[in-house]
Amino acid sequence: MARIIVIDDDKDVRKVILYELRAAGHEVREAGDGAQGLALQRAAPADLVVTDIYMPEKEGIETIRELKEEFPEVKIIAMSGGGSLRPRMRAFTAQQLAVVARELSVGAVLQKPFPIQELLKAVEAAAG
Repeated sequence: MARIIVIDDDKDVRKVILYELRAAGHEVREAGDGAQGLALQRAAPADLVVTDIYMPEKEGIETIRELKEEFPEVKIIAMSGGGSLRPRMRAFTAQQLAVVARELSVGAVLQKPFPIQELLKAVEAAAG
C-alpha cells in the first residue's frame, strides 16, 4: 500500500479522506495547507500527495509546483472545490481541470464533491 499525504484546509474533508484511505490499507498523514504538506513531505517523503487546489496560506498549484520541483517522482492527485466554497474563485470546468492536470503533471484532478470510489480509483492508479 502507499504512503500518502492529504493536504486540504477543510478539516471535515480531510477526515473523510483519511478514514477511507486508511480503511483501504494506506499509511496516511494530513496537513491543513500547502506549507504543512511540504514540511511533511520533506521530513518523510510519501509516494502520493492528494491536495486541494484552493487553500489559504500556500495554495495547491504553488504546492504542486514545489513538490514536483523537489520530489519529481512523487505522484499527485489534485482536488478542486472551485468557486462554490470561495467567493473570489470560480469553479473549473471539466476541460479546464484536464488542462490543469496536464500542465502540472498530476495523475488526476477531482472536482469536489466526488464519490469516494473515484478517489480510491485514482489512488490505486497512481500508486500502482
